[in-house]
Amino acid sequence: MNELPRLTAGEAIAKSLLSHGVDTVFGIPGAHMYHFTDALAREGDRIRFVTTRNEQGAGHLAYGYAKSTGRTGVYTVVPGPGVLNSASALSVAYGANAPVLCVTGNIMSDLIGRGRGQLHELPDQLATLRGFTGWADRIDHATEAPRAVAEAFRRMHGGRVRPAAIEAPWDVFGKAARVDLDVDRTVPPPPAPDTDRIGEIARLVREARNPLIVVGAGAQHASDEVAALAELIQAPVTSFRSGKGVVSDDSPYGLLSSAAYEYWPKCDLLIGIGSRLELVHFRWRWMPEGIKTVRIDIDPTEFVRVRPDAGVVTDAKLGTAALIEELGATIDRRESRADEFRGYSAAAEAAVEAIQPQVGFLKAIREALPRDGFFVEEITQAGFAARYAFPVYGPRQYVTCGYQESLGFGFQTAVGVKIANPDKCVVSITGDGGFMFGLAELATAVQYRVNLVTVLFDNSAFGNVHRDQSTVFDGRLIGSELRNPDFVRLAESFGAKGVRASTPAALRSAIEEGFGEDGPVLIEVPIETGSEASPWPFAHPERK
Repeated sequence: MNELPRLTAGEAIAKSLLSHGVDTVFGIPGAHMYHFTDALAREGDRIRFVTTRNEQGAGHLAYGYAKSTGRTGVYTVVPGPGVLNSASALSVAYGANAPVLCVTGNIMSDLIGRGRGQLHELPDQLATLRGFTGWADRIDHATEAPRAVAEAFRRMHGGRVRPAAIEAPWDVFGKAARVDLDVDRTVPPPPAPDTDRIGEIARLVREARNPLIVVGAGAQHASDEVAALAELIQAPVTSFRSGKGVVSDDSPYGLLSSAAYEYWPKCDLLIGIGSRLELVHFRWRWMPEGIKTVRIDIDPTEFVRVRPDAGVVTDAKLGTAALIEELGATIDRRESRADEFRGYSAAAEAAVEAIQPQVGFLKAIREALPRDGFFVEEITQAGFAARYAFPVYGPRQYVTCGYQESLGFGFQTAVGVKIANPDKCVVSITGDGGFMFGLAELATAVQYRVNLVTVLFDNSAFGNVHRDQSTVFDGRLIGSELRNPDFVRLAESFGAKGVRASTPAALRSAIEEGFGEDGPVLIEVPIETGSEASPWPFAHPERK
């Protein structure tokens, strides 16, 4: 019998990550984590370590990696302030259903909970981590590491996708023991679709004449099935943020939410697939008379939050496939409504032209970005407009922070998206306020020669706040006006290419040229303060 290898806890964690297919770790080395980062270094080319300039950046780069691929994004930071700096990224991953794993340390094991004030001590770090992850635990001995990592992956990928965290005390990382790396790494399969529940959903679908399918992040891997269902029952498919791209917006069945709202008054059946149904319940805020709701969702708590007339707890891909199979032999062939649905899209496209100058610049970005490229939004005026006016052609190509609406997430996240997808074009849009949150990661992009093209809309303000203070609070401006650097020269000082583009045509050319560079490109678009049309009428439209 072969003797088990003698490994430190740091080595056991590193080798366990490798066994789960991890190829990249983002982060910042620090004293508590030395034995772990040294273990990563000794793995050589098997794991790439990407050094970030801030712990928030480490978390957001891991989020971009995870959100754009569906694979686990891993980052490591020191405990205490390092964990807290990255907390916004973990909370984004929680809200937007991304598998992000935080590997961190703690103070010396004999001092945890004693309040002695050791370096980076928190009163109860593990409890803090459990507040914004789906699962968090501590490794107290090297032999526990493989099973802890396996459990983290089970929790992240089993059921509703959530982030996870693992910590180990400072002194534990470097202690060695005989470690069995051969542990069960299987993720339990989702519950099989209940045939009775599928039958109930199918009955309501057969009876409906104007169904609408709303998808969310939980349907990103079910693109083919959702598209097939839409064509079978002649129903349009829409989303707000996280489901964009599940069905292509240039398909007659893929409607931007602004177009779906034109169809909403006649809808008699709402079909939610992997979605919290935020669009209709929190954005549109009214339901057509007599409408019924059916849901396919992996999270059973969703059926308590928004109770459907029929629903099934299962994976979106399995549930939609089961519904198609059930309907296949029983539903009457329906006449194509493609022209009707295209009409809603045309009407919406004309309506969103009012959101200027944002829509003009977004069209230029769409024209420059290849069909399979990635678009990373931001909490900025162009970002809000993109939700109603930027077409997306494939799953995971539109990267959002979900309901957290975390200002400044975009540029940092986009660096991670490009690192995860080096052969694809990636455009990050940002505002001057949000970009400055994560400016330090421009150095990361330069260091690793990340060809990310960032479009920075510079309106010298926190745009929403400035608009609200101007219109709701009688023009009493406080804290909303910003004094900015020369962003082109700033980019150049980092070693990136800086460009200024004042028109959509100039922006399109700059983006196309930027994709050919050997590193990051920052394109500043000057915008007159207060000149941007409000996108909010499309976020909370008036009742029809």
